[in-house]
Amino acid sequence: MTRPTGARARASADGLRRTFPARPAGDTAATTWWGRAWVTALTARSRDAGRLERGSDLAARGSVDAVTVTPGLVLAYVHGSRPRPYRARLRVRPLTDDDWARLLDHIADHPAHLAALLDRELPPALAEGPVPLLPGAGDLIPDCTCPDPVRPCKHAAALCHRTARLLDQDPFVLLLLRGRGEDDLIDTLTRLSVTRAAPAPGGDEVTDDEAADPYRPPPLPGVRARDVLAAGSRPPVPPPPPVPDGPAAPPSYPSGHGGPDPLALDQLATQAAARAHALLATGRDPLTGLGHWADAVRIAAARPGSGLTSAARDLYARLARAAGRDVTDLHRAVAAWQLGGEAGLVALEEPWDPPAGPFDRARPALLAAGHPRPRPERNRLTHPAGDRQLRLGRDGLWYGYISDPGREDWWPTGTPGLDPVAVFGALPGGGA
Repeated sequence: MTRPTGARARASADGLRRTFPARPAGDTAATTWWGRAWVTALTARSRDAGRLERGSDLAARGSVDAVTVTPGLVLAYVHGSRPRPYRARLRVRPLTDDDWARLLDHIADHPAHLAALLDRELPPALAEGPVPLLPGAGDLIPDCTCPDPVRPCKHAAALCHRTARLLDQDPFVLLLLRGRGEDDLIDTLTRLSVTRAAPAPGGDEVTDDEAADPYRPPPLPGVRARDVLAAGSRPPVPPPPPVPDGPAAPPSYPSGHGGPDPLALDQLATQAAARAHALLATGRDPLTGLGHWADAVRIAAARPGSGLTSAARDLYARLARAAGRDVTDLHRAVAAWQLGGEAGLVALEEPWDPPAGPFDRARPALLAAGHPRPRPERNRLTHPAGDRQLRLGRDGLWYGYISDPGREDWWPTGTPGLDPVAVFGALPGGGA
C-alpha cells in the first residue's frame, strides 16, 4: 500500500502533524463526494458567494502555501493582493475518547471500511455512521489575519478548497483532523481485530491484561532498570540504533493569539533536525563557526526562486535587517554561497594575501592563453577593461566575477575551479 504521489507530506514522529507542500497553479476543485462535502460545510455559513468564488480562484492559482494539518486545525499562509501573505486557519472539533471508541468498534465490525480507507476511499456508511466524520454546517470555523471583517474571507475559502483536494487524495487527513494519525489508527485497529479473533479468556494466545486493554501498545525493546541495578553481572548495553536516513519532521506546535508563529517554529525546528542528523551521521556540526551573517546567507540560499515571490522578498528583507546589511548585499552573498558555499562567501567578502604558488602561476597562464595581462591585487586578478575578475579562494579554487566597467560592482558568476584559464574563459566575454 502506497500513498498517492500528489499527497506526499512530511509527518511528525507521533503522526499528529502532516505538512503538505504548496501546489502550482492549475489545481482543480474537489472531485470526491467527501471533498465536496468539506467545502459545503464552509459555504453553508457564508453570506457572500463572491468571497467564496475569489477563494476558489486563489486556490486554483496556487496562492496557498504549504498546508499543515494537526488535530482540529488546518493552517497555511495564503497570498492575496498584498505582498505579505495572510495566515488562514480552519478549525474543526476533534472527536472525544468515547467517540473514538465507538468509531473504532464500528470499523472493526466492518473490515471493508478499513480496506476502503487503505485504498484512499471514504465509504458513506463510515463517514455518516454512528460517529459522523465530516463537519456539518457551522462546524467548520474559519479564521484569518487579513483585515476583512467577514468570515469566511477569500483566504480561508482558498485554504478550504486546498484542504478539500487533500481529502480527495487521502481521507486519513480527515481522521487526523478528528484527532488520530494514520499509523496509530492502523495499529490500534490491527490489535483490536487480533483481540476479537483470539480465543476466549483462558486461552494461550492473548493474556487477560491484553484482552482487557485492546489498545495497549506493544512492549518497547530495551533493558529493564531492575536488571541493570541488580547485584551481580550486568547485561550488555544494547547496540546503538542505526543512523536514520534523514531527519524526521518536527512535532506539531500549538497556535494561539499573540503566540509564536507555528510555521516559523516549524522552519527553525526543521533546520535544527537537519543539523542534528548531520552531527549524528558524521560527528561534525555543519554550522560550526558560522557567523550571524553567514547563517543568514545560508538560510536565504536554501530558498529556491529567491527574490521572485513576495514571500521570498519578505524573507530576504527580514534576514538582511537582522544581520545589519541591505538586501542587495544579501542577494550578492546568496549568489556566492550557491556557487561555493561558505568558501564562496569568504571569497566574496575577505581579500587575503595568498602564498607563492597557484596565484603566481595564474598570470603567465592567462597570458599564454591569449588573454591581456591582468591587474593583481591581493588574491584578485582583474581584466584591464575592469569588467571581469578572478579571485583565489582559501579553498584553492578560482571564482569568477563580472562588473560593469569602472563601477567596481562585482557579482559572482560561473562555476569555480582549479584552472584559472578555464574559469576566466567561461565568464561572459571571457574569450576576448
